[in-house]
Amino acid sequence: MKRLLAALDFSPVTDLVVQTTRELALALGATVRLIHVAPPEPDFVGYEAGPITVRQRVAAEYREARRRAHSIESRLRNSGLAVEAMVVQGEPADKILHHAREFGADLIVLGSHGHGMLYELLVGSVTSAVMRAAPCPVVVVPSPRMGRTTDREQTRA
Repeated sequence: MKRLLAALDFSPVTDLVVQTTRELALALGATVRLIHVAPPEPDFVGYEAGPITVRQRVAAEYREARRRAHSIESRLRNSGLAVEAMVVQGEPADKILHHAREFGADLIVLGSHGHGMLYELLVGSVTSAVMRAAPCPVVVVPSPRMGRTTDREQTRA
């Protein structure tokens, strides 16, 4: 395994995804590609490219995502890894799968938010979609809240 693709969404699980990716890459001597998928520009009926204020907000969010991705890239590079970061727009699962194939990823690392089965049934999840169609093994890093039990749950046990 020489190529790892790590999907970043800048949620609370992102730090664990980065840490897991770093440990795997160092152990395997792998190259890392970081990818963040930003939402596509919104469609507006009657407007060619959308109102300017919305376009400016989307552009600012995109610039912030690039800044965060490149900050993580620098941290990983400083730990001795060969790494590149990219921010793309589109549907997250589709873009992750496309870049995994394009990069020739041997492993995909991504986070799970720990939503329940009903949520996944009704809404779906990027993690589930990637796992179903991935061209390689997938490591799913659980959300920090997934493994925790509350005091009430511990007392019942």
